[in-house]
Amino acid sequence: MTSAPLCRFCRTPLTHTLVDLGDQPLANSYLTPEQLAAGVEAAYPLHARVCHACFLVQVDDVVPAEAIFDEGYAYFSSYSASWVEHARRYAEAMTERFGLGPESLVVEVASNDGYLLQHFVAKDVPVLGIEPTANTAEAARARGVPTEVVFFNAETARQMAARGVRADLMAANNVLAHVPDIAGFVAGFQHVLKQEGVLTFEFPHLLNLIEKVQFDTIYHEHFSYLSLLAVEQVLRANGLRPFDVELLPTHGGSLRLFVCHLGSGREETQALRALRAREQAAGLDRIETYDGFTPRVEAVRTSFLKFLEDAEVEGKRVAAYGAAAKGNTFLNYCGVTARQIVAAFDANPAKQGRFLPGSHVPILAPSEVPRIKPDFLLILPWNLKDEIRAQLSFIDGWGGRFVTASPETQVIA
Repeated sequence: MTSAPLCRFCRTPLTHTLVDLGDQPLANSYLTPEQLAAGVEAAYPLHARVCHACFLVQVDDVVPAEAIFDEGYAYFSSYSASWVEHARRYAEAMTERFGLGPESLVVEVASNDGYLLQHFVAKDVPVLGIEPTANTAEAARARGVPTEVVFFNAETARQMAARGVRADLMAANNVLAHVPDIAGFVAGFQHVLKQEGVLTFEFPHLLNLIEKVQFDTIYHEHFSYLSLLAVEQVLRANGLRPFDVELLPTHGGSLRLFVCHLGSGREETQALRALRAREQAAGLDRIETYDGFTPRVEAVRTSFLKFLEDAEVEGKRVAAYGAAAKGNTFLNYCGVTARQIVAAFDANPAKQGRFLPGSHVPILAPSEVPRIKPDFLLILPWNLKDEIRAQLSFIDGWGGRFVTASPETQVIA
């Protein structure tokens, strides 16, 4: 009998399932024509569990991080105009709130292609990006953002501190969920952050995942699914504490957590206390709250497959927009193939000409939409729904309609 895996934070055996999405390929492993022709594609278990001790939700640790965030990593933050604007507003707000200037230092961990730090550079605030993927780091440097290619952890952070890197502001947006050793990762910040410095984390809120059935945000890259309850325990175990929080609409509902050293003089806000109370009221500190999620996920799949069946009977052509990781989890859980969805359109040239993992749907440039003329265009990155609908409103010209699939399939008039 196989023993239960251990919680990646507190090492408690994980005996409770949130949802098992079966064997799936890596969500960002887009296939070249040669790889598709070779017919060899690795798949790994995608099983989300919840720790009954610390309530950290996590997937089984079956894929090394190096296999995910390699030199061919295809996600570039700057291809989403709304995300770049989100970053610009962050830079404005943080500069004003914390009085940042030419004598300050802003360090972003998982800085990708410089989408965020470029806005501090424009304000003459010194920056340093820390990014594990070489191709995105190269794009950041081209924007004038100094970037080091390294995985951030306690050891690399100590090395940075020994070189005199001390940050007034550190940002770690949508990365906390991506690290297999969450405690080792968080341990690094106390070395680089100045004594009264501020660290901000942004991450999708577990409460939204559960309430809105956002199971497609589960994939191998996301090792953990985060609540304030769980994150606060990890922070305090590593010399840090939250002192404020903002609720964000990004990624289906995220938290921006403001963090400082345990010994900092920063006072805890009412907003943070209110969020603690909200999570407790929702039952995130009770294991039974997590039961019953699987049937709700299965209902989403049933609804979407019925939509595809009806579209096929009616002779309608279905395509998708956005070769997003969440879309790959969704399509592969539903067992969708290129016979049912004829193409996926994406603005990222690094993905165009390739094929979605698992489903093998071909990825085309958005300029191909008028040629294909889909009757239905499924928006896979539903968190960018409004942006995508505005960009592609011209599909109305041939009677095309947009579709979203979670928490149930809806055709948007």
